[in-house]
Amino acid sequence: MALNAKNIPSDEPFLGHKACPGCGGALALRLALKILGPRAVAVLPAGCMSAVGFNFPQLCFSCNAAISTFAGTASMLAGIAAGFEAQGITDFKAVGFAGDGGTADIGLQALSGAIDRNDDILYICYDNEAYMNTGTQRSSLTPLGAATTTTPYGSAVKGNRLSKKNMFEIVTAQGIPYAATASVGYLPDFMKKVEEAAAIRGTRYIHVIAPCPTGWGVRPDETIEIAKAGVDCGLWYLAKSEYGATTLTRNPRVFTPIGDYLRAQKRFSGISEDDIEQLRKERDLKWSRLRGELGDAGLSGKGETRL
Repeated sequence: MALNAKNIPSDEPFLGHKACPGCGGALALRLALKILGPRAVAVLPAGCMSAVGFNFPQLCFSCNAAISTFAGTASMLAGIAAGFEAQGITDFKAVGFAGDGGTADIGLQALSGAIDRNDDILYICYDNEAYMNTGTQRSSLTPLGAATTTTPYGSAVKGNRLSKKNMFEIVTAQGIPYAATASVGYLPDFMKKVEEAAAIRGTRYIHVIAPCPTGWGVRPDETIEIAKAGVDCGLWYLAKSEYGATTLTRNPRVFTPIGDYLRAQKRFSGISEDDIEQLRKERDLKWSRLRGELGDAGLSGKGETRL
């Protein structure tokens, strides 16, 4: 039975953490661990969730959890999975929670190796689009035009000048058994994908957009709303890939204005109209390609569209 707000376990596997109010990463981690259950073994590199979850003398995890090296989330997960398998233990869920920097930058090599070996692990990237734990520095998943401490608005630099890396396409290109994009703005979709990933053996990857109110410049009570707006304007898409067969799990027919989404966040307070237009062009090109591959199939009865 699919989990929802009414039947999700009431146990709190991530209780007493020190995350900022409205933290999207903490929400994603909490829900994922509820779904994976007490046999989950969590690995977290340096980042927001390890910083707020391992505060001596408190440990906020009710399941086994450990901090890895910044680059070694996937390799430590692989070692844990191998150790359990060597002992004949099969009822475990080795799961990693790493931020955008620890995934798309520092941890990409170990993740790629795990996919290549098809290690039996689940890797969840909570993407808040910058190195938030150390004060909001740019990562390769920071969007064009966003202000960070390393890409400020000024006379020489107009926010981040590079486009966001597409991790979903990178991991699916390696033939991963299961990969998905998600957003805390659409929690039922995220929860379903964690359930699906938990039921598959081999390497699985979920990339969930998890706004950081502090770094994005929104109120703590706006986390869900702003995450949803990022999907509704088309700058983020919800999809999954199972052994190469890709499915859009949300296919908006009309996009909300990109400018409204961006201007609701202080990190885009100085963004230029040229950058907004560039983001609009990139969005339209991406969706034109996706829908071109869809043909005339449209949405299926389940609200999904297959590629």
